[in-house]
Amino acid sequence: MAKTSDTIHIKPLFDNVLIRPVDAEAKTASGIILPDSAKEKPQIGIIMAVGPGKVGPKGEKHPMVVEEDQKVMYKKWGGQEVKVSGEEWTLVGQEDILAIVE
Repeated sequence: MAKTSDTIHIKPLFDNVLIRPVDAEAKTASGIILPDSAKEKPQIGIIMAVGPGKVGPKGEKHPMVVEEDQKVMYKKWGGQEVKVSGEEWTLVGQEDILAIVE
């Protein structure tokens, strides 16, 4: 469960995952510093909370593959943005997570 300083607790349901995006690079490979408006939305983040898993039509439980505190790469256009303690976080389904970043 993601805990915030505002005493808001977010516990994803089913196979949903709450991700805090890592900061986008502030400068390009050639050294040009980018303003906030030009930064591309990051597709890598830290998992802050994980739902209990999906339940199939016959009651079978599908366990989660990811867990809290893992760094992951997720789909660019997936998920729902939510504001947590003034930050933009993303709530995605487990199927929108592409890889675990090590």
